[in-house]
Amino acid sequence: MSDQKHTEKELEKDIPQNEVENETLNEGDDNKSADTAEEKSEEISEVDTLKAEVQKEKDNFLRLFAEFENYKKRTSRERIELFSTANKELMTALLPILDDFERGLKEVEKSSDQALLEGMQLIYNKFKNTLSQKGLKEMEVKQGDSFDAEIHEAISQIPAPSKKLKGKIIDAVEKGYKLGETIIRFPKVVIGN
Repeated sequence: MSDQKHTEKELEKDIPQNEVENETLNEGDDNKSADTAEEKSEEISEVDTLKAEVQKEKDNFLRLFAEFENYKKRTSRERIELFSTANKELMTALLPILDDFERGLKEVEKSSDQALLEGMQLIYNKFKNTLSQKGLKEMEVKQGDSFDAEIHEAISQIPAPSKKLKGKIIDAVEKGYKLGETIIRFPKVVIGN
């Protein structure tokens, strides 16, 4: 029996220690769960912060990409315009020569020398074709067209020969030319009043 009493006493000693250990463990679990909840809330706030930062960087990237695309389009458009108008100064300098050539050709047509006329026409056509290949276009102006201050230059007004020509173009004194879509010389016209 003494053995049995001894074992019972040991068990009694063990039980309170186990309860104490369990209580300590349970308190530790409460502390751990409180710590875990804090850690989870910190992780959630950190995740939200990181998501916000990623979204902000993504937005910045998209804006930068859009700006770069706009830059590429703008420089491409400017380059095309530059190529189409690169010869503007040269073309402007050649226009009076083209006008003189046309006047000379009209005078040669009045003469009886057919070979001279054919030679002049050949050179004139070659010169005009070369200019048109480089983007020069003649602006069509006919009698009776409406006058537009945006594309015509009025040099004088005369009484209109008929009521239909009042406020309209009566005569083109000098031809106008475009280089690509840019007017490099406005046609000089006479309008009826």
